[in-house]
Amino acid sequence: MLTNKAQMPSAETALDGRQEALVISDKHFVLDSNMKAPFPDDTSSVLLGMGCFWGAERRIWQQQGVHTTAAVYAGGFTPNPTYEEVCSGMTGHTEAVLTVYKNSPEALENILKVFWESHDPTQGMRQGNDLGTQYRSAIYVFNEEQKDVAQKSLASYQDALKASGLGAISTEIKVVDTFYYAEEYHQQYLAKNPNGYCGIGGTGVCFID
Repeated sequence: MLTNKAQMPSAETALDGRQEALVISDKHFVLDSNMKAPFPDDTSSVLLGMGCFWGAERRIWQQQGVHTTAAVYAGGFTPNPTYEEVCSGMTGHTEAVLTVYKNSPEALENILKVFWESHDPTQGMRQGNDLGTQYRSAIYVFNEEQKDVAQKSLASYQDALKASGLGAISTEIKVVDTFYYAEEYHQQYLAKNPNGYCGIGGTGVCFID
């Protein structure tokens, strides 16, 4: 049994999960948009992991051009995990924000600027005092074009961090085709609970393209 929550499980050691998806509503509490597909034809989606998804989701839904957001689990092995299972370190998932944004020439670049500046992407399997695989930094995309944009963005921010004397970025970037919605109470949590915990915080280094 895996006991180190900062160590990724394998597909063989991960929890089995379940076939049934967690049931959540489809309406965004703040934006009043749909959180589930189908999304408008003029939008694209990306999954952003930057620590606890409560504060991360609020930061993203505040951005111009964002159609909707949702708290999700991504990048792991266990199908339809619960929050308790993700917290155990035995699913391989990170807490992420489904970000559905309106297409424009600079749309993804602008969202990634907010992503880099809103957390510390050098910390590996943690974010501040939050320790575990579920808090790792990640950009999960749905096609190779988005992946190329994300990798170029990482390279630019790595240069900025290096110039400020900070370390190497540990952010995971990969193409995925699956993610799982988190429980209803996680969705837009800080809008429903304004005094709730928010672990969001960056390095203080600005992204310069």
